[in-house]
Amino acid sequence: MTDDGYVVVTGMMSDEDVQAAREDLGRVLEATKTGRNFFEGFSTQRVYALFAKTRTFDQAATNPLLLGVLDAVLGHYQLSAPVGIRIGPGEKAQILHCDDSIYPLPRPHPTVVVNTMWPLDPFTQENGATRFVPGSHRWAPDRYPTEADEVAVAEMQPGSAMFYLGGLWHGGGANLTERPRLGVILEYASAWLRPQENHCLAVPRTIARDLPERLQELLGYNIYPPFVGYVDGSHPRKVLAKEE
Repeated sequence: MTDDGYVVVTGMMSDEDVQAAREDLGRVLEATKTGRNFFEGFSTQRVYALFAKTRTFDQAATNPLLLGVLDAVLGHYQLSAPVGIRIGPGEKAQILHCDDSIYPLPRPHPTVVVNTMWPLDPFTQENGATRFVPGSHRWAPDRYPTEADEVAVAEMQPGSAMFYLGGLWHGGGANLTERPRLGVILEYASAWLRPQENHCLAVPRTIARDLPERLQELLGYNIYPPFVGYVDGSHPRKVLAKEE
């Protein structure tokens, strides 16, 4: 992954878990509006506050293989932007971008963002599979994708997951079919950075209190050594455990 900036791993979710996730996200998507701008996609629905709305990705978010990769690459980390994405028919290709560019860090810098993409429908070139530029996470700070660069397509089957570094140039593809394409992105960032979504507000305490401890930590109820993130001098998980 460190050479090309990405890797696809099969067998990350069972067929039963994929079906359950597809069905439950379908329920959530019934009340989800399409995007507000070209980046979100005017024909694309995005399920924000994912862990407030479904339990079907709790296991995926704490998958041992995934956490092992994050341990090796990031060390201390947290969920940043977990989101379900359903690209609708007729959606245009998203602009190529780097997910770690939201942080004002001078390049080059150590990896601070690692993403995972989980297809719940087959991802194909025709239905909007993510496009990416292999090795582009190693580019000079002033280099941007051009027509001359190799752009690959992350064609994947449900049950697999694509791991990719935050510095990799990528973007959602155009959906040229008549069917939507559903997937989930679980984005992780170094724990000393602010996550894109404020999970402590996005996921109600009444829900977060019953989540597995490791998932609570990934949602921000944790300490970055030596003591960043405390609440009134205590570990935030102790505060979460208290009844409101």
